[in-house]
Amino acid sequence: MRRSLAALPCLAPCLGLIGGVVLFPAGYMVYTSFRRISEFGVDTGPAGLGNFVAVFGRAELPRVLANTAVWVAGVVGLTLVLSLALGQFLHQRFPGRRAVRLALVVPWAASVVMTSTVFVYGLDPFYGIITHALVDVGLADPGTGPLKTPLSAFLWAMGVGVFVSVPFTTYVVLAGLATIPRDILEAATMDGAGRLAAYRSVVFPMLRPALAVAAIINVINVFNSLPILRTMTGALPGYDADTTTSLTFKLIQADRQVDTASALSVVNFLVIAAVIAGYLRVARPMRED
Repeated sequence: MRRSLAALPCLAPCLGLIGGVVLFPAGYMVYTSFRRISEFGVDTGPAGLGNFVAVFGRAELPRVLANTAVWVAGVVGLTLVLSLALGQFLHQRFPGRRAVRLALVVPWAASVVMTSTVFVYGLDPFYGIITHALVDVGLADPGTGPLKTPLSAFLWAMGVGVFVSVPFTTYVVLAGLATIPRDILEAATMDGAGRLAAYRSVVFPMLRPALAVAAIINVINVFNSLPILRTMTGALPGYDADTTTSLTFKLIQADRQVDTASALSVVNFLVIAAVIAGYLRVARPMRED
């Protein structure tokens, strides 16, 4: 206890930052979800569970929830698969490996809004280079941009989500591969295990802690990823390409329903907490079998 108290002066700035930037806004959000807030931001009194009733009574909610499940599962799943393959490739020695590793950082280091905007211009129906390439190979019609329909725009947004998530996840996989002792792989090879069998029986199980970290961080980031959806699907009418996060933004910006948006944010937090808790319980990524 004495050592813990002695460390408080060093921890105080960090604890103050967490309290002011994370805990206080989160607590105020929960408080707001039980209040009735006017369009002008005036608190007119308690609302009880009325805001949550309004959230679950919205007609578009089932579609938005389905989009959210597809968005999170699709982006995180594809990211993990591609990162495993890319990490295994970059773990090998070849000329120019350092340059390739450095180039991999660019999509992750760049602003997500900037990256999404580049794709929006590339998918412009008249001037976009990506659209012209799709037209040339017969995958699109002239004058019709992929971001003009909800399904196509949503799928392209998922592609951008994977594009900006792969670099971080690949580096996590590379860090996990670096911790695997070489003598274990050599022993597996001497026992007659082929490359695929050694990867499945030795490498992949030892990557579970790294994959657990990557999966949890990606689930949190992707679930709350507003910039990509706002930039690529925000101009579409309706809610066919929305997730719960982008719907929350629309409730605040377009409908001025701060109280309902706060209730939806609380629901978002509970859902993502349940997903992560279920993943840790079922996958048991940190526990040895």
